[in-house]
Amino acid sequence: MTIPLVGPEIPKVVRTDEARFADLPDYPFAPHHAELLSCEALGPLRMHYVDEGPRDAPVVLMVHGEPAWSFLYRKMIPVFAEAGLRAIAVDQIGFGRSDKPTHPAQYTFARHIDWLSELIQQLDLRDITIVCQDWGGPIAMGALARMPERFARVAAGNTMLHTGEAALEGRITWAAHGSGEENATVANALLDWMHYTHRTLDFEASHSVVGTVARGMSPKVAAAYDAPFPSDLHKAGMRQFPVLIPVTRSDPGAALNQQTWQALARFEGPFLTIFGDSDPATRGWEAIFRERVPGAAGQPHRTLERAGHFWQEDCGAEAAAFIAKWIRETR
Repeated sequence: MTIPLVGPEIPKVVRTDEARFADLPDYPFAPHHAELLSCEALGPLRMHYVDEGPRDAPVVLMVHGEPAWSFLYRKMIPVFAEAGLRAIAVDQIGFGRSDKPTHPAQYTFARHIDWLSELIQQLDLRDITIVCQDWGGPIAMGALARMPERFARVAAGNTMLHTGEAALEGRITWAAHGSGEENATVANALLDWMHYTHRTLDFEASHSVVGTVARGMSPKVAAAYDAPFPSDLHKAGMRQFPVLIPVTRSDPGAALNQQTWQALARFEGPFLTIFGDSDPATRGWEAIFRERVPGAAGQPHRTLERAGHFWQEDCGAEAAAFIAKWIRETR
């Protein structure tokens, strides 16, 4: 007997009430939406994005990871817009003001790349500089691998491209690499995080952000990270992201990331790493990007002092000014 995953009492997709986004600190941006059609099983999905600055200017595409949303980039958006750039910050499906499928299995690594790619094509974005962090890196760079002609450069901050390959041994603090032909080595902290997101009843976005910044955060800002997720039905995507991390070579995500590495090896645009210094979860990846991506050669890579995993909170405006200057100098 097959038990339906979604019954009449559980909608396939939910949308967060707009009232929850009222009066958020330093987030005055007008909402924009695109209707995505790439997932037939779910029907049309609405994807939200912030769009500030001149519409005909070079694009800065800001892509968040777990468990954030475009609110993460609120300190950076005005800096880019004032520098004459088109500042677009997306809410990935399942996050922020975007629609949220309610069953975790509806979220896959490939679908996240599909959704972002469809938005880029709908808006016909070109001359794109990616600014990415955490899961925003594999997804945005996965979109670059599909249509590199639309992208000009990448600024990668505290992100990763897991493949499970043995060559990662000893290179990253949160280990995830092959060990022999049949086994994998995965750091306890990474496994604990993956398990926690599925096992805890009290899973709030703010807990993750507050615990991984270096300079503290006000209760009002912390509450804003929870605004999109009023119930567990709204948290399926947030719970699913950690278990999509490829920690074995046989994971489908490892194959996707291998394809992205291959595309980055051919990518001719500048590639910048801008990593916070207080983040064990991604420590070591900055060196791997600099070694493997030809466009990283000669770039003014930067380590952000007293900055954690969510460096956008710790020093977002400062980082945006540095990236804007780099864009101007590499055009």
